[in-house]
Amino acid sequence: MRFKPTGYTPLMLMAQTCALLGFACYAVVLTTLQDEWQLSNLQSGLIASAFFFGYMLMVPLATALTDRVDAKKVYLVGGLSATCGLLGMSLFAYNFWSALIFMALNGAGLAGTYMPGLKILSDRIKTGELTRHIAFYTAFFGIGTGFSYLCSGWILNALGWRYVFGLIALGPFTAFLIMLLFIPALAHEKWQGPIQIRLHDIFPVDKWRLVLQDKTASGFIFGYTAHSIELFASRSWIVAFFGFCAIVSGEPFLLTATTLAGVINFFGVPSSILGNEIALRMGRQNWICFVMAMSALFGVALALSTGQSWWIIVALAVGHTIFIMADSATLTAGLVVSAQENIKGAAMGLHSLMGFGGGLLGPAIFGFVLDVTGSRASQISWVWAYAAVVIWGILFVIYERRSGWASKALARNQ
Repeated sequence: MRFKPTGYTPLMLMAQTCALLGFACYAVVLTTLQDEWQLSNLQSGLIASAFFFGYMLMVPLATALTDRVDAKKVYLVGGLSATCGLLGMSLFAYNFWSALIFMALNGAGLAGTYMPGLKILSDRIKTGELTRHIAFYTAFFGIGTGFSYLCSGWILNALGWRYVFGLIALGPFTAFLIMLLFIPALAHEKWQGPIQIRLHDIFPVDKWRLVLQDKTASGFIFGYTAHSIELFASRSWIVAFFGFCAIVSGEPFLLTATTLAGVINFFGVPSSILGNEIALRMGRQNWICFVMAMSALFGVALALSTGQSWWIIVALAVGHTIFIMADSATLTAGLVVSAQENIKGAAMGLHSLMGFGGGLLGPAIFGFVLDVTGSRASQISWVWAYAAVVIWGILFVIYERRSGWASKALARNQ
């Protein structure tokens, strides 16, 4: 079936790209702030993790609200929150603790835009193959983060780290304007009367229990968690890793570390879209297991490549990115398709919560392992750090293969 985007899809993709421009700001300035504020590797990783902590705090409320009001309203609040978090980093952050607060606010803003944006699409798309719209939407995460690396690097080199956050704040604010001006509200509000959000609406434990009892749906959720640990750890530390490689090799790279990170990130976009198409033909579960094994292999190989020629390092980084992202859309689309209709909203909320919980753990685990095995000036420390985040995908594959996840899903679909 040929993919035909609706009039809403291009606008949502544009808005998502703008909303994600603040995603890699901290990764780009990590080593700069580490030197200026005298941070340990663990503290540097925790600041990156604070972004995902803010996301996790906000996403249950955001998804609960989208079941009651037009998700557009939630998106508008999220865009403003991300703008405020980035401006706070630019104007007021001066140490580890202040950075934690503003990065968490930035992450909460992303929670108000990413999954609500997906809900905006699903509420308005009534024809065609929804999973393909989902695949494009999730794949454009890589477009937004790629531009985030590029723009942040250029601003850092020209103006300094505070301008990185200040100017990039225009990104989520532009997403806010796109949503406000060009996405029409739903014709009929979902919820009539006053909105009452209770604790069990924000944390629908009973519904989450039902989701986890479905082995097919829960497999996609746990797979997304393992995927996110590796993905977000890599994205948070890749610029620092390239900087280390340049020092060790003594050979100048073709591009700067931030530009390389941005360009490499773009490879994840076609990888995610094509990965979903391959998964539709060979089976989602089988594809996910294959991709996770290959991603772990490339991750360790990349860590071992320090001291080699720059083209070998870049080639391995591209391969790692391709395989990290090759199951991203498949994991999300698989969850949306497999979850029961009466708990689909709760399933999407848990999926996002668990995934970005992996994002919270990944950068901190990476930084902690760098500290306990030496430092970011030691090659073996980078090897151990990469191994510590790719191992979760391997453990997931081993467990799900033994539990018969793929065969059960095949029998269910026959």
